[in-house]
Amino acid sequence: MNTARTEQPGRGPGVAEAPAAPLLRVANVAKAFGPTQAVRDASFELRAGEVLALVGKNGCGKSTMVKILSGVHQPDAGTIELEGEVIEPMATPHQAQQRGIFTVFQEVLVAETCSVLDNVWLGVDGTWRTRVPMREKRARARELLTRLLGREIDLGTAVEELSLSDRQACGIVRALLRDPKVLILDEATSALDVATRDLLFEIVGELSRQGVGVIFITHRMDEIERIGDRITVMRSGVTVGELGRGQWTTRQLVQLMTGEDGLASEERARLSSVDSRRGDVVLSVRGLKLRPDGRPIDLEVRAGELIGLAGLEGHGGHTFLEALRGGVVTEGQVVRHVAGQEVVIGSPSHAADNDIAYVPRERRLDAIFSWMSIRENFALPTMARDSRAGWLSLRSARRRLAAYKERLGIVLGSPEDSIMTLSGGNQQKVIIARWLAYGPRVLLLNDPTRGIDIGAKRDLYALFGALAAEGLAVVMLSTELDEHVELMDRVLVFREHELFREFERSEVTRERLVAAFFGEEDED
Repeated sequence: MNTARTEQPGRGPGVAEAPAAPLLRVANVAKAFGPTQAVRDASFELRAGEVLALVGKNGCGKSTMVKILSGVHQPDAGTIELEGEVIEPMATPHQAQQRGIFTVFQEVLVAETCSVLDNVWLGVDGTWRTRVPMREKRARARELLTRLLGREIDLGTAVEELSLSDRQACGIVRALLRDPKVLILDEATSALDVATRDLLFEIVGELSRQGVGVIFITHRMDEIERIGDRITVMRSGVTVGELGRGQWTTRQLVQLMTGEDGLASEERARLSSVDSRRGDVVLSVRGLKLRPDGRPIDLEVRAGELIGLAGLEGHGGHTFLEALRGGVVTEGQVVRHVAGQEVVIGSPSHAADNDIAYVPRERRLDAIFSWMSIRENFALPTMARDSRAGWLSLRSARRRLAAYKERLGIVLGSPEDSIMTLSGGNQQKVIIARWLAYGPRVLLLNDPTRGIDIGAKRDLYALFGALAAEGLAVVMLSTELDEHVELMDRVLVFREHELFREFERSEVTRERLVAAFFGEEDED
Protein backbone atom coordinates (compact mmCIF):
# COMPACT_ATOMS: atom_id res chain seq x y z
CA MET A 1 0.00 0.00 0.00
CA ASN A 2 1.02 3.62 -0.47
CA THR A 3 2.08 4.86 2.96
CA ALA A 4 2.11 8.60 2.26
CA ARG A 5 0.26 10.48 5.00
CA THR A 6 -3.16 11.71 3.96
CA GLU A 7 -4.60 15.18 4.44
CA GLN A 8 -7.88 14.02 6.00
CA PRO A 9 -7.30 11.69 8.92
CA GLY A 10 -9.90 9.37 10.27
CA ARG A 11 -12.01 8.15 7.33
CA GLY A 12 -12.24 7.96 3.60
CA PRO A 13 -14.59 10.25 1.68
CA GLY A 14 -16.88 7.34 0.82
CA VAL A 15 -17.65 6.10 -2.67
CA ALA A 16 -18.59 8.76 -5.19
CA GLU A 17 -19.79 6.25 -7.78
CA ALA A 18 -20.79 2.68 -6.90
CA PRO A 19 -19.30 -0.11 -9.05
CA ALA A 20 -21.47 -2.41 -11.14
CA ALA A 21 -21.28 -5.09 -8.46
CA PRO A 22 -20.36 -4.86 -4.78
CA LEU A 23 -16.88 -5.93 -3.80
CA LEU A 24 -18.45 -8.43 -1.39
CA ARG A 25 -22.04 -9.64 -1.15
CA VAL A 26 -23.38 -11.91 1.60
CA ALA A 27 -26.85 -13.33 0.95
CA ASN A 28 -29.03 -15.34 3.36
CA VAL A 29 -26.10 -16.94 5.19
CA ALA A 30 -26.89 -19.28 8.10
CA LYS A 31 -24.72 -21.23 10.52
CA ALA A 32 -25.60 -23.52 13.43
CA PHE A 33 -23.47 -25.19 16.07
CA GLY A 34 -25.51 -28.17 17.21
CA PRO A 35 -28.84 -26.84 18.53
CA THR A 36 -27.55 -23.26 18.64
CA GLN A 37 -28.39 -21.18 15.56
CA ALA A 38 -25.58 -18.62 15.61
CA VAL A 39 -26.50 -17.00 12.28
CA ARG A 40 -30.05 -17.34 10.92
CA ASP A 41 -30.25 -15.02 7.93
CA ALA A 42 -27.39 -12.59 7.36
CA SER A 43 -27.30 -10.42 4.24
CA PHE A 44 -25.20 -7.35 3.48
CA GLU A 45 -23.00 -5.76 0.84
CA LEU A 46 -19.56 -4.17 0.98
CA ARG A 47 -18.57 -1.78 -1.78
CA ALA A 48 -15.04 -1.10 -2.93
CA GLY A 49 -13.63 1.87 -1.05
CA GLU A 50 -16.22 1.67 1.72
CA VAL A 51 -16.02 1.27 5.49
CA LEU A 52 -18.97 -0.87 6.56
CA ALA A 53 -19.64 -0.98 10.30
CA LEU A 54 -21.09 -4.37 11.26
CA VAL A 55 -22.68 -3.97 14.68
CA GLY A 56 -24.80 -5.85 17.20
CA LYS A 57 -24.79 -7.29 20.70
CA ASN A 58 -22.43 -10.08 21.62
CA GLY A 59 -24.12 -13.29 20.52
CA CYS A 60 -25.91 -11.61 17.60
CA GLY A 61 -23.89 -13.59 15.05
CA LYS A 62 -21.47 -10.98 13.72
CA SER A 63 -18.34 -12.76 15.00
CA THR A 64 -19.55 -16.04 13.46
CA MET A 65 -20.17 -14.16 10.21
CA VAL A 66 -16.63 -12.77 10.31
CA LYS A 67 -15.21 -16.24 10.91
CA ILE A 68 -17.16 -17.54 7.91
CA LEU A 69 -15.65 -14.82 5.72
CA SER A 70 -12.23 -15.56 7.23
CA GLY A 71 -12.35 -19.30 6.52
CA VAL A 72 -12.58 -20.36 10.17
CA HIS A 73 -16.17 -21.66 9.79
CA GLN A 74 -18.16 -22.81 6.76
CA PRO A 75 -21.81 -21.68 6.33
CA ASP A 76 -24.72 -24.11 6.33
CA ALA A 77 -26.69 -22.04 3.82
CA GLY A 78 -26.49 -18.88 1.74
CA THR A 79 -24.08 -17.48 -0.82
CA ILE A 80 -21.01 -15.25 -0.78
CA GLU A 81 -19.93 -13.25 -3.83
CA LEU A 82 -16.53 -11.59 -4.24
CA GLU A 83 -16.13 -9.09 -7.09
CA GLY A 84 -19.37 -10.31 -8.68
CA GLU A 85 -18.47 -14.01 -8.60
CA VAL A 86 -20.10 -16.58 -6.33
CA ILE A 87 -17.29 -18.28 -4.42
CA GLU A 88 -17.13 -21.59 -2.63
CA PRO A 89 -16.97 -21.35 1.18
CA MET A 90 -13.39 -20.91 2.32
CA ALA A 91 -12.31 -24.07 4.12
CA THR A 92 -9.29 -22.48 5.81
CA PRO A 93 -8.05 -18.98 6.69
CA HIS A 94 -5.32 -19.49 4.09
CA GLN A 95 -7.95 -19.83 1.36
CA ALA A 96 -9.63 -16.62 2.49
CA GLN A 97 -6.29 -14.82 2.43
CA GLN A 98 -5.56 -16.12 -1.07
CA ARG A 99 -8.76 -14.34 -2.14
CA GLY A 100 -7.58 -11.13 -0.48
CA ILE A 101 -9.64 -11.28 2.72
CA PHE A 102 -7.61 -10.56 5.85
CA THR A 103 -8.93 -10.29 9.40
CA VAL A 104 -7.59 -8.74 12.59
CA PHE A 105 -9.44 -10.17 15.60
CA GLN A 106 -10.07 -8.70 19.04
CA GLU A 107 -7.83 -11.35 20.59
CA VAL A 108 -4.23 -10.24 20.20
CA LEU A 109 -2.80 -13.05 18.06
CA VAL A 110 0.98 -12.94 18.31
CA ALA A 111 3.83 -15.35 18.95
CA GLU A 112 5.01 -13.68 22.13
CA THR A 113 8.56 -15.06 22.25
CA CYS A 114 9.24 -14.17 18.62
CA SER A 115 10.50 -10.80 17.39
CA VAL A 116 8.36 -7.99 16.06
CA LEU A 117 9.73 -8.62 12.55
CA ASP A 118 8.93 -12.34 12.68
CA ASN A 119 5.41 -11.61 13.95
CA VAL A 120 4.40 -9.15 11.25
CA TRP A 121 5.62 -11.51 8.51
CA LEU A 122 4.26 -14.64 10.17
CA GLY A 123 2.84 -17.08 7.63
CA VAL A 124 4.33 -15.51 4.50
CA ASP A 125 7.36 -17.71 3.99
CA GLY A 126 7.21 -21.33 2.91
CA THR A 127 8.84 -24.21 4.77
CA TRP A 128 12.01 -24.21 2.67
CA ARG A 129 12.34 -20.74 1.19
CA THR A 130 11.84 -17.06 1.92
CA ARG A 131 9.33 -15.42 -0.42
CA VAL A 132 10.23 -11.82 0.53
CA PRO A 133 13.89 -10.71 0.76
CA MET A 134 14.98 -9.81 4.29
CA ARG A 135 15.91 -6.26 3.33
CA GLU A 136 12.42 -5.68 1.92
CA LYS A 137 10.83 -7.28 4.98
CA ARG A 138 12.64 -4.93 7.32
CA ALA A 139 11.94 -1.83 5.25
CA ARG A 140 8.22 -2.47 4.78
CA ALA A 141 7.69 -3.54 8.39
CA ARG A 142 9.53 -0.51 9.75
CA GLU A 143 7.61 1.87 7.48
CA LEU A 144 4.15 0.59 8.41
CA LEU A 145 4.86 0.15 12.11
CA THR A 146 6.29 3.66 12.36
CA ARG A 147 3.23 5.06 10.66
CA LEU A 148 0.80 3.12 12.83
CA LEU A 149 2.59 3.75 16.12
CA GLY A 150 3.82 7.26 15.40
CA ARG A 151 7.34 6.24 16.43
CA GLU A 152 10.04 3.77 15.47
CA ILE A 153 10.19 0.39 17.18
CA ASP A 154 13.04 -2.10 17.39
CA LEU A 155 12.11 -4.91 15.01
CA GLY A 156 14.24 -7.35 17.01
CA THR A 157 12.29 -6.85 20.24
CA ALA A 158 10.36 -9.87 21.51
CA VAL A 159 6.63 -9.11 21.25
CA GLU A 160 6.06 -10.21 24.86
CA GLU A 161 8.01 -7.11 25.95
CA LEU A 162 5.56 -4.75 24.21
CA SER A 163 2.43 -3.11 25.58
CA LEU A 164 -0.97 -4.60 24.71
CA SER A 165 -1.56 -1.80 22.19
CA ASP A 166 1.78 -2.35 20.46
CA ARG A 167 1.17 -6.11 20.31
CA GLN A 168 -2.14 -5.52 18.58
CA ALA A 169 -0.41 -3.09 16.20
CA CYS A 170 1.84 -5.98 15.11
CA GLY A 171 -1.25 -8.00 14.19
CA ILE A 172 -2.73 -5.10 12.23
CA VAL A 173 0.50 -4.53 10.31
CA ARG A 174 0.61 -8.26 9.54
CA ALA A 175 -2.71 -7.85 7.67
CA LEU A 176 -1.76 -4.55 6.00
CA LEU A 177 1.47 -5.99 4.57
CA ARG A 178 -0.61 -8.48 2.52
CA ASP A 179 -2.32 -5.69 0.49
CA PRO A 180 -5.88 -6.85 1.28
CA LYS A 181 -8.91 -6.42 -0.99
CA VAL A 182 -11.16 -6.82 2.05
CA LEU A 183 -9.85 -5.88 5.50
CA ILE A 184 -11.92 -7.02 8.48
CA LEU A 185 -11.24 -5.31 11.82
CA ASP A 186 -13.12 -7.40 14.39
CA GLU A 187 -12.92 -5.31 17.59
CA ALA A 188 -9.28 -4.74 16.69
CA THR A 189 -9.34 -1.21 18.15
CA SER A 190 -10.36 -2.38 21.62
CA ALA A 191 -6.74 -3.16 22.50
CA LEU A 192 -5.30 0.04 21.00
CA ASP A 193 -4.47 3.24 22.81
CA VAL A 194 -6.07 6.45 21.55
CA ALA A 195 -3.04 7.69 19.60
CA THR A 196 -2.52 4.38 17.76
CA ARG A 197 -6.22 4.08 17.03
CA ASP A 198 -6.26 7.55 15.45
CA LEU A 199 -3.29 6.67 13.25
CA LEU A 200 -5.03 3.43 12.24
CA PHE A 201 -8.06 5.47 11.18
CA GLU A 202 -5.80 7.56 8.94
CA ILE A 203 -4.58 4.36 7.27
CA VAL A 204 -8.15 3.05 6.93
CA GLY A 205 -9.11 6.31 5.21
CA GLU A 206 -6.26 5.87 2.73
CA LEU A 207 -7.16 2.23 2.08
CA SER A 208 -10.72 3.34 1.29
CA ARG A 209 -9.46 5.82 -1.27
CA GLN A 210 -7.44 3.02 -2.87
CA GLY A 211 -10.55 0.86 -3.27
CA VAL A 212 -10.10 -1.54 -0.34
CA GLY A 213 -13.34 -2.57 1.36
CA VAL A 214 -13.22 -2.48 5.17
CA ILE A 215 -15.61 -4.30 7.51
CA PHE A 216 -15.32 -2.60 10.88
CA ILE A 217 -16.70 -4.15 14.07
CA THR A 218 -16.72 -2.10 17.25
CA HIS A 219 -18.95 -1.41 20.26
CA ARG A 220 -17.80 2.21 20.43
CA MET A 221 -20.31 4.64 18.99
CA ASP A 222 -17.77 7.42 18.43
CA GLU A 223 -15.66 5.10 16.26
CA ILE A 224 -18.69 4.13 14.14
CA GLU A 225 -19.56 7.79 13.67
CA ARG A 226 -16.00 8.67 12.77
CA ILE A 227 -15.16 6.17 10.03
CA GLY A 228 -18.34 4.25 9.12
CA ASP A 229 -19.82 4.97 5.67
CA ARG A 230 -22.71 2.58 6.29
CA ILE A 231 -23.92 0.48 9.21
CA THR A 232 -25.37 -3.03 9.03
CA VAL A 233 -27.08 -4.13 12.26
CA MET A 234 -27.48 -7.76 13.35
CA ARG A 235 -29.70 -9.10 16.11
CA SER A 236 -30.24 -12.74 17.08
CA GLY A 237 -28.44 -13.97 13.97
CA VAL A 238 -30.47 -11.87 11.55
CA THR A 239 -29.69 -8.67 9.64
CA VAL A 240 -32.26 -6.20 10.99
CA GLY A 241 -31.23 -2.87 9.54
CA GLU A 242 -28.95 -0.81 7.33
CA LEU A 243 -28.19 2.85 7.98
CA GLY A 244 -26.18 5.38 6.01
CA ARG A 245 -23.79 8.03 7.29
CA GLY A 246 -25.70 10.77 9.08
CA GLN A 247 -28.92 8.71 9.14
CA TRP A 248 -28.69 7.37 12.68
CA THR A 249 -28.55 8.38 16.31
CA THR A 250 -27.05 6.41 19.18
CA ARG A 251 -30.54 5.78 20.57
CA GLN A 252 -31.78 4.41 17.25
CA LEU A 253 -28.75 2.15 16.96
CA VAL A 254 -29.20 0.81 20.49
CA GLN A 255 -32.86 0.09 19.76
CA LEU A 256 -31.97 -1.82 16.59
CA MET A 257 -29.23 -3.84 18.29
CA THR A 258 -31.11 -4.70 21.47
CA GLY A 259 -34.78 -4.22 20.71
CA GLU A 260 -34.73 -1.98 23.77
CA ASP A 261 -33.63 1.50 24.78
CA GLY A 262 -31.09 2.66 27.31
CA LEU A 263 -27.83 4.56 27.44
CA ALA A 264 -25.08 5.09 29.97
CA SER A 265 -26.26 8.66 30.51
CA GLU A 266 -29.67 7.38 31.56
CA GLU A 267 -28.09 5.05 34.09
CA ARG A 268 -26.07 8.02 35.34
CA ALA A 269 -29.25 10.10 35.69
CA ARG A 270 -30.72 7.45 37.99
CA LEU A 271 -27.71 7.59 40.27
CA SER A 272 -27.99 9.84 43.30
CA SER A 273 -25.66 12.83 43.49
CA VAL A 274 -22.10 12.13 44.53
CA ASP A 275 -22.42 14.44 47.55
CA SER A 276 -25.11 12.19 49.00
CA ARG A 277 -23.04 9.07 48.32
CA ARG A 278 -19.55 10.10 49.38
CA GLY A 279 -18.65 8.51 52.69
CA ASP A 280 -15.50 7.98 54.68
CA VAL A 281 -12.05 7.61 53.18
CA VAL A 282 -11.47 3.92 52.40
CA LEU A 283 -8.20 4.17 50.48
CA SER A 284 -5.49 6.80 50.26
CA VAL A 285 -2.35 7.28 48.22
CA ARG A 286 0.62 9.05 49.83
CA GLY A 287 3.69 10.20 47.93
CA LEU A 288 3.19 7.57 45.22
CA LYS A 289 5.60 7.79 42.29
CA LEU A 290 4.97 5.91 39.07
CA ARG A 291 8.50 6.65 37.85
CA PRO A 292 11.64 7.51 39.84
CA ASP A 293 11.72 11.19 38.85
CA GLY A 294 7.96 11.64 38.69
CA ARG A 295 5.84 13.96 40.77
CA PRO A 296 4.38 12.24 43.86
CA ILE A 297 0.65 11.53 43.91
CA ASP A 298 -1.48 12.20 46.98
CA LEU A 299 -5.21 11.56 46.91
CA GLU A 300 -8.08 9.92 48.76
CA VAL A 301 -10.76 7.50 47.62
CA ARG A 302 -14.05 7.63 49.49
CA ALA A 303 -16.86 5.13 49.87
CA GLY A 304 -19.59 5.63 47.29
CA GLU A 305 -17.36 7.19 44.64
CA LEU A 306 -16.97 6.23 40.99
CA ILE A 307 -13.45 7.27 39.94
CA GLY A 308 -12.23 6.98 36.36
CA LEU A 309 -8.61 6.50 35.30
CA ALA A 310 -7.89 7.90 31.84
CA GLY A 311 -4.96 8.68 29.56
CA LEU A 312 -3.02 7.25 26.66
CA GLU A 313 -1.87 3.63 26.82
CA GLY A 314 1.44 3.32 28.65
CA HIS A 315 1.21 6.68 30.41
CA GLY A 316 0.61 5.40 33.93
CA GLY A 317 -3.08 4.61 34.42
CA HIS A 318 -2.52 0.86 34.42
CA THR A 319 0.52 1.22 36.71
CA PHE A 320 -1.50 3.32 39.15
CA LEU A 321 -4.29 0.74 39.26
CA GLU A 322 -1.73 -2.01 39.84
CA ALA A 323 -0.31 0.03 42.74
CA LEU A 324 -3.76 0.29 44.33
CA ARG A 325 -4.01 -3.51 44.34
CA GLY A 326 -0.63 -3.91 46.04
CA GLY A 327 1.73 -3.97 43.08
CA VAL A 328 5.33 -2.83 43.39
CA VAL A 329 5.72 0.96 43.38
CA THR A 330 8.78 3.16 42.90
CA GLU A 331 8.05 5.18 46.02
CA GLY A 332 5.13 5.96 48.33
CA GLN A 333 2.31 4.09 50.02
CA VAL A 334 -1.20 2.83 49.39
CA VAL A 335 -3.14 2.84 52.65
CA ARG A 336 -6.41 1.04 53.38
CA HIS A 337 -8.58 2.67 56.06
CA VAL A 338 -10.53 0.10 58.08
CA ALA A 339 -12.53 0.87 61.25
CA GLY A 340 -10.32 3.80 62.18
CA GLN A 341 -7.12 1.88 61.50
CA GLU A 342 -4.60 2.41 58.69
CA VAL A 343 -3.15 -0.60 56.87
CA VAL A 344 -0.31 -0.13 54.36
CA ILE A 345 -0.99 -2.47 51.43
CA GLY A 346 2.06 -4.58 50.66
CA SER A 347 0.99 -7.08 48.01
CA PRO A 348 -2.01 -8.20 45.93
CA SER A 349 -2.88 -10.93 48.43
CA HIS A 350 -2.62 -8.40 51.26
CA ALA A 351 -4.96 -6.10 49.32
CA ALA A 352 -7.47 -8.93 48.88
CA ASP A 353 -7.29 -9.69 52.61
CA ASN A 354 -8.24 -6.06 53.22
CA ASP A 355 -11.33 -6.08 51.00
CA ILE A 356 -9.76 -4.73 47.79
CA ALA A 357 -10.91 -6.68 44.73
CA TYR A 358 -9.32 -6.39 41.28
CA VAL A 359 -10.76 -7.35 37.87
CA PRO A 360 -7.94 -7.52 35.26
CA ARG A 361 -8.04 -6.21 31.71
CA GLU A 362 -7.14 -9.34 29.78
CA ARG A 363 -10.01 -11.59 30.76
CA ARG A 364 -8.91 -14.71 28.91
CA LEU A 365 -5.29 -14.56 30.06
CA ASP A 366 -5.66 -13.34 33.65
CA ALA A 367 -9.18 -14.11 34.90
CA ILE A 368 -10.79 -17.08 33.18
CA PHE A 369 -10.02 -20.74 33.79
CA SER A 370 -11.16 -21.94 30.38
CA TRP A 371 -11.26 -25.65 31.31
CA MET A 372 -13.61 -25.03 34.25
CA SER A 373 -17.35 -24.58 34.46
CA ILE A 374 -19.19 -21.31 35.00
CA ARG A 375 -19.87 -22.29 38.62
CA GLU A 376 -16.24 -23.19 39.29
CA ASN A 377 -14.98 -19.92 37.78
CA PHE A 378 -17.40 -17.98 39.95
CA ALA A 379 -16.80 -19.83 43.22
CA LEU A 380 -13.01 -20.26 43.29
CA PRO A 381 -12.06 -17.39 45.67
CA THR A 382 -15.02 -18.04 47.99
CA MET A 383 -15.09 -21.83 47.96
CA ALA A 384 -14.80 -22.03 51.77
CA ARG A 385 -18.33 -20.60 52.00
CA ASP A 386 -19.64 -23.64 50.18
CA SER A 387 -18.00 -26.19 52.51
CA ARG A 388 -20.04 -28.14 55.05
CA ALA A 389 -18.14 -30.32 57.54
CA GLY A 390 -15.26 -30.56 55.09
CA TRP A 391 -17.50 -31.41 52.12
CA LEU A 392 -18.02 -29.06 49.20
CA SER A 393 -21.68 -28.20 48.65
CA LEU A 394 -22.42 -27.68 44.97
CA ARG A 395 -25.92 -26.58 45.89
CA SER A 396 -24.54 -23.72 47.96
CA ALA A 397 -22.28 -22.51 45.13
CA ARG A 398 -25.15 -22.72 42.63
CA ARG A 399 -27.43 -20.81 44.98
CA ARG A 400 -24.89 -18.01 45.39
CA LEU A 401 -24.25 -17.89 41.63
CA ALA A 402 -28.01 -17.72 40.98
CA ALA A 403 -28.25 -14.58 43.11
CA TYR A 404 -25.54 -12.84 41.08
CA LYS A 405 -26.96 -14.19 37.83
CA GLU A 406 -30.16 -12.34 38.67
CA ARG A 407 -28.44 -9.15 39.78
CA LEU A 408 -26.00 -8.87 36.89
CA GLY A 409 -28.30 -10.25 34.20
CA ILE A 410 -25.96 -13.12 33.34
CA VAL A 411 -27.32 -15.18 30.44
CA LEU A 412 -26.32 -18.85 30.77
CA GLY A 413 -27.67 -22.34 30.32
CA SER A 414 -26.44 -24.63 33.08
CA PRO A 415 -23.95 -23.48 35.75
CA GLU A 416 -22.00 -26.64 34.90
CA ASP A 417 -21.43 -25.57 31.28
CA SER A 418 -17.94 -24.46 30.33
CA ILE A 419 -17.42 -20.74 30.83
CA MET A 420 -16.24 -20.64 27.22
CA THR A 421 -19.84 -21.24 26.10
CA LEU A 422 -20.70 -17.70 27.26
CA SER A 423 -20.39 -14.49 25.26
CA GLY A 424 -17.60 -12.11 26.21
CA GLY A 425 -20.00 -9.86 28.08
CA ASN A 426 -21.39 -12.71 30.15
CA GLN A 427 -17.91 -14.05 30.88
CA GLN A 428 -17.02 -10.61 32.22
CA LYS A 429 -20.14 -10.54 34.39
CA VAL A 430 -19.17 -13.90 35.91
CA ILE A 431 -15.69 -12.58 36.74
CA ILE A 432 -17.11 -9.44 38.33
CA ALA A 433 -19.62 -11.55 40.25
CA ARG A 434 -16.73 -13.71 41.50
CA TRP A 435 -15.17 -10.71 43.24
CA LEU A 436 -18.39 -9.12 44.41
CA ALA A 437 -19.11 -12.39 46.20
CA TYR A 438 -15.81 -11.84 48.01
CA GLY A 439 -17.39 -8.83 49.74
CA PRO A 440 -15.01 -5.99 48.80
CA ARG A 441 -15.18 -2.40 49.98
CA VAL A 442 -12.97 -1.20 47.11
CA LEU A 443 -13.48 -2.53 43.57
CA LEU A 444 -10.68 -1.96 41.04
CA LEU A 445 -11.67 -2.48 37.40
CA ASN A 446 -9.19 -2.55 34.51
CA ASP A 447 -11.11 -1.58 31.35
CA PRO A 448 -14.03 -3.90 32.24
CA THR A 449 -16.22 -3.12 29.21
CA ARG A 450 -13.51 -3.64 26.57
CA GLY A 451 -14.93 -5.68 23.71
CA ILE A 452 -18.41 -6.29 25.13
CA ASP A 453 -21.69 -5.29 23.56
CA ILE A 454 -23.92 -2.32 24.35
CA GLY A 455 -26.44 -4.45 26.26
CA ALA A 456 -23.82 -5.93 28.58
CA LYS A 457 -22.28 -2.48 29.00
CA ARG A 458 -25.63 -1.04 30.03
CA ASP A 459 -26.03 -3.79 32.62
CA LEU A 460 -22.57 -3.08 34.03
CA TYR A 461 -23.16 0.68 34.13
CA ALA A 462 -26.29 0.09 36.18
CA LEU A 463 -24.37 -2.29 38.44
CA PHE A 464 -21.53 0.16 39.08
CA GLY A 465 -24.01 2.88 39.94
CA ALA A 466 -25.86 0.58 42.33
CA LEU A 467 -22.60 -0.48 43.98
CA ALA A 468 -21.62 3.15 44.51
CA ALA A 469 -25.06 3.88 45.99
CA GLU A 470 -24.46 0.99 48.42
CA GLY A 471 -21.20 2.59 49.57
CA LEU A 472 -18.64 0.65 47.54
CA ALA A 473 -15.69 2.63 46.17
CA VAL A 474 -15.21 1.87 42.47
CA VAL A 475 -11.98 2.82 40.67
CA MET A 476 -12.19 2.04 36.97
CA LEU A 477 -9.63 2.40 34.20
CA SER A 478 -11.47 2.89 30.92
CA THR A 479 -10.33 3.51 27.36
CA GLU A 480 -13.79 4.80 26.39
CA LEU A 481 -14.16 8.57 26.70
CA ASP A 482 -17.94 8.44 26.99
CA GLU A 483 -17.72 6.24 30.08
CA HIS A 484 -15.71 8.91 31.84
CA VAL A 485 -18.05 11.66 30.72
CA GLU A 486 -21.28 9.88 31.56
CA LEU A 487 -20.48 7.72 34.58
CA MET A 488 -17.65 9.05 36.71
CA ASP A 489 -17.71 11.32 39.74
CA ARG A 490 -14.02 12.12 39.28
CA VAL A 491 -11.60 11.42 36.43
CA LEU A 492 -7.84 11.17 36.91
CA VAL A 493 -5.83 11.70 33.72
CA PHE A 494 -2.34 10.22 33.61
CA ARG A 495 0.40 11.44 31.31
CA GLU A 496 4.05 10.36 31.20
CA HIS A 497 3.57 8.35 34.40
CA GLU A 498 2.30 11.28 36.41
CA LEU A 499 -1.16 12.42 37.49
CA PHE A 500 -1.62 15.24 34.99
CA ARG A 501 -5.18 16.42 35.67
CA GLU A 502 -8.04 15.65 38.04
CA PHE A 503 -11.54 16.51 36.85
CA GLU A 504 -14.67 16.69 38.95
CA ARG A 505 -17.90 15.43 37.43
CA SER A 506 -19.09 18.90 36.39
CA GLU A 507 -15.80 19.62 34.56
CA VAL A 508 -15.55 16.52 32.39
CA THR A 509 -16.02 16.78 28.63
CA ARG A 510 -14.63 14.64 25.84
CA GLU A 511 -12.67 17.63 24.51
CA ARG A 512 -11.05 18.38 27.86
CA LEU A 513 -10.11 14.74 28.36
CA VAL A 514 -8.45 14.44 24.95
CA ALA A 515 -6.63 17.73 25.46
CA ALA A 516 -5.29 16.46 28.79
CA PHE A 517 -4.18 13.19 27.16
CA PHE A 518 -1.86 15.22 24.95
CA GLY A 519 -0.58 17.58 27.63
CA GLU A 520 -2.92 20.55 27.20
CA GLU A 521 -3.88 22.13 30.49
CA ASP A 522 -7.41 22.96 29.41
CA GLU A 523 -9.65 23.36 26.39
CA ASP A 524 -13.05 25.03 26.43
